[in-house]
Amino acid sequence: MAGRPLICAAASVALLLTPALAAAAPADDTGDPGARELAREAEDHLLHTHSLHMTWTDRTAATKKGEVESMDLALDRDGNCVGTVRKGADGGAVEIVKRGDEVWMKADRAYWKAELSGSEGNAAAEMFKDRYVHGTTHDGPLKSWGKACDLNAFQKDMTGSFDEESLAKGDRTEVDGIPVIPLKGEEDGTPFTLYVTSDSPHLLVGGTLKGDGTDLTVKFSDYGEPVPSATPSVKESVDVSKLEDLENR
Repeated sequence: MAGRPLICAAASVALLLTPALAAAAPADDTGDPGARELAREAEDHLLHTHSLHMTWTDRTAATKKGEVESMDLALDRDGNCVGTVRKGADGGAVEIVKRGDEVWMKADRAYWKAELSGSEGNAAAEMFKDRYVHGTTHDGPLKSWGKACDLNAFQKDMTGSFDEESLAKGDRTEVDGIPVIPLKGEEDGTPFTLYVTSDSPHLLVGGTLKGDGTDLTVKFSDYGEPVPSATPSVKESVDVSKLEDLENR
């Protein structure tokens, strides 16, 4: 199913941010925090927060079949997760809810028809219409979705060491109404910008990586806020065994 592309998408967030956070220059002589100080504090908060709301968009994937175009996830270290994933080239969208080991996923018609060929796709679209497939992270069709909601794994991937590369501070601006300081640099020739809150605590609220064939945007918010705890009802759910039966036809 689509769990693997989702994991790859989450990993790309780490690939975008880790080199940037590790490439901070020393403090400047204006009395304000330098790029290194800002990046180091932002990285520390990102690596140690218990929960997080993350949005990720790959505009180059909008026309690519099988690729993850966007995801919007609230997740925590306890294995809880709520959000939406959309795939490019009209590959549909999926709502995901995870509480501990339990997983619920609700996909639209376009998703089922893209993921399962022929009659299986049509059958899944009808069987699971407006309902969640429910199982656990031990069930094959849901296992990868559960891994993609793992904040601990994401933070582990983000861990990196600082070096002496230059990362330049830009002029103060705003992201979604939040005053931020841009930190600008390049990764393999592709320009990136990180946005760190100008007020303390200095939190990473976003980043972009834009260049030839690359157009990624990530945003972070709700540091430490609880992940919504509501789960779909029994009436809204279908056991994952129904999906496994379709896949095994």
